[in-house]
Amino acid sequence: MPDPRFMTAPRRVFAGFAIYSFSMGNIFPRLGDVQHAMGIREGALGLGLIGAPVGTLIALTFATPLLERIGFRWSLLAGIPLVAFFYAIAVHAPQPWELFVLLIPVGLMIGCVEIILNVEADRAEHAAGFRIMNRAHAFWSIGFFAAGLFGALMAWAGVSPQLHLALVVPLSLAGIALLMRDFQPSAPRPSTGEGKAPRFVAPTWPILVLVGVTLSAMLLEGGSMDWSAIYMRDVFAAGPFMAGMAVAFVAFFMSLVRYFADGFVERHSPAGVARVLLAVLGTGCLTVVFSPDPYLALAGFALIGAGCSVMFPLAMSAAAQRTDRPAALNVAALAQFSFMVFLLAPPLLGFVAQHFGIRASFAIALPLVVLSLLTAGAFGTRRGQVPSPVV
Repeated sequence: MPDPRFMTAPRRVFAGFAIYSFSMGNIFPRLGDVQHAMGIREGALGLGLIGAPVGTLIALTFATPLLERIGFRWSLLAGIPLVAFFYAIAVHAPQPWELFVLLIPVGLMIGCVEIILNVEADRAEHAAGFRIMNRAHAFWSIGFFAAGLFGALMAWAGVSPQLHLALVVPLSLAGIALLMRDFQPSAPRPSTGEGKAPRFVAPTWPILVLVGVTLSAMLLEGGSMDWSAIYMRDVFAAGPFMAGMAVAFVAFFMSLVRYFADGFVERHSPAGVARVLLAVLGTGCLTVVFSPDPYLALAGFALIGAGCSVMFPLAMSAAAQRTDRPAALNVAALAQFSFMVFLLAPPLLGFVAQHFGIRASFAIALPLVVLSLLTAGAFGTRRGQVPSPVV
């Protein structure tokens, strides 16, 4: 058992992000097996997958008062294993509409855990006096990488998705018991007097520009997680392990960039870092679309993971720093409007894959990368001044 003095508040946040993403990430290397078991095309699978983002959007909109009433401690300690538990149930769905229904509870738990962990990261960052948000999301990617690797190994060993996802539940519980059992929520930030944001907030023009900057990254991040294993199977007839490694590559390189991103943003500027990463993202997308070789395709997915890594956190920071209205309103507008992309991405990419081929489903993001490059100046050119020490 780790020494409680070692598990500082930031480190508990990091552990929470990692265990949570491992609990939710194991299904993605197995989506090809789920599709095959149902005997359905990509479009039907995409429609089934909408259940999780629908549940997440409901939770993000309505769950905060309930979580505050229950308490963040017990909500988090129960919520993370419940993500794994509901996924283990959902993979038994025999039809896409049943998958949709069974994924709604998954999304509800994901939304609740997202609220708690991001609020806790913000509070711990404020209390510590240095940045931890990007590093916290790096640990999310590390957990997702572990899920991709574990899922690839389970697929290679011939373990069914149902047994595989069932095994994740005790692993999630063990992680909570080992690293999070002493978790206590940090104190809230002092009130800024801004009041609470309404549930639905109309985006202003500058917020829509920020959405435009992040559009390509969000589409390719979600698309790579949902469809990379199926891409490897359909395009290169890759075996289960190679297909699962595509998911792992996206997560690993995303975590690598996120872990070190704060220092680069502080030394350079948000817009400058964004332009470099968008160029990497575009290169990765082109590589995936035109790759003649599975290993080159894996490199493309690695570049996509790196390029996507910090677009949304940078956008959230830019929204919060605007002075045209309270920060809570701008952040809520960006989060809600951007999440609609995740809601629409699975069926859109599935429809394109079914009718035009799965390479084309990645190609449709290329014009959005150009749009993001043209609007990246909205992130701002001011360099940061806050140190980001090892914690």
